Amino acid sequence: MSDHNSDFDSPPRLHKDDGSSRLVGFELEFSGITLDETATAVQSALGGELHSETPAERVIDVESLGKFNIELDWAYLKRKASETDRGEAGSEWLEQLSHAAALLVPVEVVCPPIPLTDLAALEPLVHALREGGAVGTEESLIAAYGVHINTEIPRLDATTLFAYLRAFAVLQWWLVDAHEVDATRKVSPYIDLYPEPYLKQVLSRSEATMDEIFNDYLEHNATRNRALDLLPMLAEIDADRVQDAVDDPKIKARPAFHYRLPNCHIERSDWSLAHSWNTWCILERLVDRLDDLDALAAKFLAVDRPILGVSRGDWVALVDTWLKDRELA
Repeated sequence: MSDHNSDFDSPPRLHKDDGSSRLVGFELEFSGITLDETATAVQSALGGELHSETPAERVIDVESLGKFNIELDWAYLKRKASETDRGEAGSEWLEQLSHAAALLVPVEVVCPPIPLTDLAALEPLVHALREGGAVGTEESLIAAYGVHINTEIPRLDATTLFAYLRAFAVLQWWLVDAHEVDATRKVSPYIDLYPEPYLKQVLSRSEATMDEIFNDYLEHNATRNRALDLLPMLAEIDADRVQDAVDDPKIKARPAFHYRLPNCHIERSDWSLAHSWNTWCILERLVDRLDDLDALAAKFLAVDRPILGVSRGDWVALVDTWLKDRELA
């Protein structure tokens, strides 16, 4: 993994089965600046045209990349804003509330999906937001600011999906340490890890049908609040089945993983999206090394202790040594 903060690692699979580039979208959460200040920063870094807005949202269309959605992460405010035309008298209080909320409510920049080979194009955005006054994870005691990574799966079939699930199952505790997940975010419900019974269920199999993947996941993880939220991916495959298990309108079907572990340290001069991305790429490399994945799965099951389960600290140390010895991290 590269040490330079602006070098984005390349995973083993850059393309989907049809030969097209895999895409990835990032979501950045922060505070310290208003919606309009955020929109100004996006435009100064990337250009683009502001073509849609409400008191709680802005949309900037960047010709070479796509649409950047900028919004306050406050469901009530966004709902009221969508019900109020900007020309109406009632919109004035929304504007004022929107401006004040920037101090307490995270602003979120949702980047469009772009090819994995073009990630450096987002670096000017991070610099501009930092220069504009954006502050991230460490600056809030009440909001779990983070970076979400929505990486397109190379092939939407049971074999590929299950390999990613197994890789995350053996790595999830190690990833928390690798990302140095902030204490505020650890205690929030938004990035809960998979429960240990689910880890054992997944790692006890070397393969699974799509039906088994659905059954196991929805039994143990019928919520969006997971560090690796698989519901958007499963909804892409069978939206009705997901909706029957999790009645949540925020689930958006897409053939991508929703990875929510990384902190957002946008205020740090040495921080880059590459930090988060390159750690995710370790999982990508493990998916491509099935012998190592099988061996780690077997070790996890072997160190399971009656009643006590697997020692988290011991397992993280074992995984760390394993990844370094095999030059996976």
